[in-house]
Amino acid sequence: MAMAAPGRCGVELVRAGLKVWQLGPHAVREWVAPFRSLLGCQRRCVSSMGAATFSNPRLASASRHYGQGSAMDHFVGVSQPENSLTACAPAVSMYRDEQNLLLVQPPDMPENPRVLRVVLLGAPNAGKSTLSNQLLGRNVFPVSKKVHTTRCQALGVITEKESQVILLDTPGIISPVKQKRHHLELSLLEDPWKSMESADLVLVLVDVSDKWTRNQLSPQVLQCLTQFSQVPSILVLNKVDCLKQKSILLELTATLTEGVVNGKKLNVRQAFRPCPDTHCPRPAAKDLNTQSEKNAGKIGWPNFQEIFMLSALSQEDVKTLKQYLLAQAQPGPWEFHSGVLTSQTPEEICINKIREKLLEYLPQEVPYNVQQKTVVWEEGPSGELIIHQNLLVPKESHMRILIGEKGHLISQIAQEVGRDLMDIFLCDIQIRLSVKLLK
Repeated sequence: MAMAAPGRCGVELVRAGLKVWQLGPHAVREWVAPFRSLLGCQRRCVSSMGAATFSNPRLASASRHYGQGSAMDHFVGVSQPENSLTACAPAVSMYRDEQNLLLVQPPDMPENPRVLRVVLLGAPNAGKSTLSNQLLGRNVFPVSKKVHTTRCQALGVITEKESQVILLDTPGIISPVKQKRHHLELSLLEDPWKSMESADLVLVLVDVSDKWTRNQLSPQVLQCLTQFSQVPSILVLNKVDCLKQKSILLELTATLTEGVVNGKKLNVRQAFRPCPDTHCPRPAAKDLNTQSEKNAGKIGWPNFQEIFMLSALSQEDVKTLKQYLLAQAQPGPWEFHSGVLTSQTPEEICINKIREKLLEYLPQEVPYNVQQKTVVWEEGPSGELIIHQNLLVPKESHMRILIGEKGHLISQIAQEVGRDLMDIFLCDIQIRLSVKLLK
């Protein structure tokens, strides 16, 4: 059984309790990009904007358009230095046509290719997108502390040597009643189930820092695992760095696996009891179909093949899981060219990144009511990417909140989005965000 734990105490406890192994540490290379920012904001009664410009002299490449390590560099065969930041994580092209061309390009497979399709399942805000980003090596999926940041299925690709792992980052799995009650997109309800139909492996993610939900798998996750019981599954306990008492990990493991992993009983005394309904309410029976009613008394899944304990923010922990996934790849043709990192278009990545910041900085329901409209997406005279997006809000009060005092908040959002996009596209970024009242 493979496991990664964040601290020495946790590692020793896990090894003693479950007799697991851990891969050795690896060097984490961090690249801090120097940039210059030209911030300007203008406050009006109906409109305001924040702008930021980012450039980096280290982005010299064989092609000024794409940047070193870009998807197109891989596609046209430009060699990458061994110590390149992006040796294992190609950049995304800033052009939709080039990204689409790369997606349909025949895979550049080795003689003995291997492939694995992995579906990430879990409750909303369990950390699925954060983990996906860390596995991919670039933050191409939106992440925030608010629920339902991921609104539809997103695809990421890890390609190393002869193995290709395809990550399907699904929305947090919810019940039909919640979808209707909160007027959420149908994709939040359907995408996890559609993903399971083509899965080779299911990764179930549980946030162990949430004491109200960590003691049981959600009825929807159990329903999904039961319906697709032929698909191998692994359990990943996330955010273990937030736990002060590492003994909780062993107790959670016994609870969530019903004391069985890979067909073997765990020699761990289960100290947890199912939490009261007042703390961890289950959806009413009418929320679930006949299959889930059979699982009404279940809180764990006894068919997990492996268990991992990690922090999705830890490079060392994530590398352990990544190497496991690559090793699980089975002989078969690749689905994508090695230069593909995600199936998202550049514009979708930008929209999601802006929405990520809106969710992060705006209170309550405000970010969910912001409509985004891309006005300009073009290459500048020096090869930089110029973006102008309008943020439309329904109320003047929402507009004032988004603009912030003296325009500081909208400018900060533009700054952070510009930095993120520069790391994804590996090119200079000029971005302007305008806040307008929805007519």
